[in-house]
Amino acid sequence: MFNKRPYTILLGGLGGDSHSVGLTILRQSLLANGYQVNYLGTQNTLADFFQTAGLTNLVMISSMDGHARYYLREFFTFKREFKTNSTLWYLGGNLGVSEGGEREFIEMGFNRVFVKFVELTIVLNTIERDLEGVEAVANYPERWKQSVQASCSSGVASDELLEHETFESRRREVLEHWKTGNAARNLASNAQFLMRQPSFPKAQTQVKMDHGQILIQPRCGVALIGEQIRLFKNFKRAGVKVLSYQVDSLTRNNNYAGAEEIIRDSRLSGTSTLNGFPVINHGVTGLRRIAQQVHLPLQTRHSARDPRLLAEISYAGGVTSFEGGAISYNIPYYKNYPLAESIRNWQYVDYLTGLHHKLFGVVLDREFFGTLTATLIPPCLAIVTNVIEALLAVRQGVKCVSLGYAEQGHRSQDIAAIRMMKKMTSEILDRMGYKDVQLNTVFHQYMAAFPPCLKRADELIRNSAITAARSGATRIMGKTLVEAFGIPTLTDNITGIELIRSGLAGAADCYVDEARVAEECAAIRREVEAIFESVVLCGNGDIAQGVVTGFKEGLMDIPFSSSIHNRGEAMTMRDVEGAVRFLSTGNLRLDRESCEFHQHKVNERRKAEGARSCSEDHRLVERDVTRIVSCRYERWPLGQ
Repeated sequence: MFNKRPYTILLGGLGGDSHSVGLTILRQSLLANGYQVNYLGTQNTLADFFQTAGLTNLVMISSMDGHARYYLREFFTFKREFKTNSTLWYLGGNLGVSEGGEREFIEMGFNRVFVKFVELTIVLNTIERDLEGVEAVANYPERWKQSVQASCSSGVASDELLEHETFESRRREVLEHWKTGNAARNLASNAQFLMRQPSFPKAQTQVKMDHGQILIQPRCGVALIGEQIRLFKNFKRAGVKVLSYQVDSLTRNNNYAGAEEIIRDSRLSGTSTLNGFPVINHGVTGLRRIAQQVHLPLQTRHSARDPRLLAEISYAGGVTSFEGGAISYNIPYYKNYPLAESIRNWQYVDYLTGLHHKLFGVVLDREFFGTLTATLIPPCLAIVTNVIEALLAVRQGVKCVSLGYAEQGHRSQDIAAIRMMKKMTSEILDRMGYKDVQLNTVFHQYMAAFPPCLKRADELIRNSAITAARSGATRIMGKTLVEAFGIPTLTDNITGIELIRSGLAGAADCYVDEARVAEECAAIRREVEAIFESVVLCGNGDIAQGVVTGFKEGLMDIPFSSSIHNRGEAMTMRDVEGAVRFLSTGNLRLDRESCEFHQHKVNERRKAEGARSCSEDHRLVERDVTRIVSCRYERWPLGQ
């Protein structure tokens, strides 16, 4: 099949998008099939690809956030300038906010365009046909190795409380990052406005008083204020009690000028062409207008690289919950974002959050995205991430935290994860002297690739709601029937909410194997204690430095991350029942009992699938990742 010298493929993601799971699996499969892969990871510019395109046989670009047209504006010019006529170009992903567009990208100069989900075997067969008879180019692997090593530095961090003078100095700089920042300058005025807004922490406290009536939270974000208000009001009429701004990917990468351009285009066309709400561009005035008209507890959800200005404007604009953390909004999302820098940025956010309580008595919620890469994430890693981010937050004065976890699909394991996440975080906070912190849990309905069959999606959403209810979660982040096809409409979201309510209504009558849940709880406790202790020890008691050193040494390791600050040696797969287990623990400091447990579960799966050797493991992982989107499973939850 191959020349003596293997074909070289340049692979990576373009623009602000951070999806790395598919790229990780594709990379592994290409390597297993004899190709030489130069892997750029996610969040590259078009220039990054063209700088070495002439030294590759094939360039494969992924663009998943719907803004491919924006990122590829200069593709034809670059192609002519760099003279890459002998190089093949593939493009795939969610290329536009609306469907279609394949012809447009072919006309740009791409040889192949994949606008929908494509089986891995089809991609591999297409590559084989297109490269047949082509002469393999020379490759320079040392160039890539040196580039990664030069970029990967550990840095120094500390979990000490920020000095107020340091915060004030940084704040003056942060508010100058964009023209709307100055309107957030007066903290006392901001607090006065916040005091008049419905409180996210109070809404979550009410869940306990309402006998566990879990809060349903949809995702929502468009380019224009008027349309955002319309969506929020319709959700309110549908009975939703908390809402959030889903921030666009340009803002997440602090590209406010790019967001401004697309806002103008959206105004001219009358249709939102942005994949979220540009909080910073609309500023304090815009957010306050929305808050006054909607009058529900509001949250900002984002994954911004530098979240500081976003937090300032959010709080000043009436937002009472802010999502994200130094690990969860770094390692799963960015290729090269030093952890020490990330920690410092999030300490600013946490200090700002705590300052509102200290000076004005305003309690604001800080939520952590334990979802991570959302694919085959073992509960222990999600929980340790939440524990660490909660500790970093409360040390800066935060009084309300929400711990996030993404459903993996095995009911007993998912219920155990939510329960142990709250229990162990509470225990650790108490042990360290933080006894006055409100703890909430957030259950994310399945976050990986969704089934395209509407009947399957319906089943997943209903049964996912049952799992969330039986876990005792405070909040559920909802999904819709059309997740596999594109950005949901208002009608899609309302239907999703109704399906969740249907599941919640029948949850009490659904059987849960509490003995199995207890077994999973015990396994999770052992793993969390081992990983958390190793992080604390390697930082000599300093949680922040423990994070930096721990990731460098692989004591924390997130599967399917494209971050160069993540070792990527820990790999996961499903067992025969569908629960997530470690295929490889990498350098995680799990005890012998835990390692043997996971090895046993993996071997059972290999035997059941007829895998003849460990070399076939990547095929099993691929099946796990594509099982749901390909509808190759009996029912949801798995293993029931």
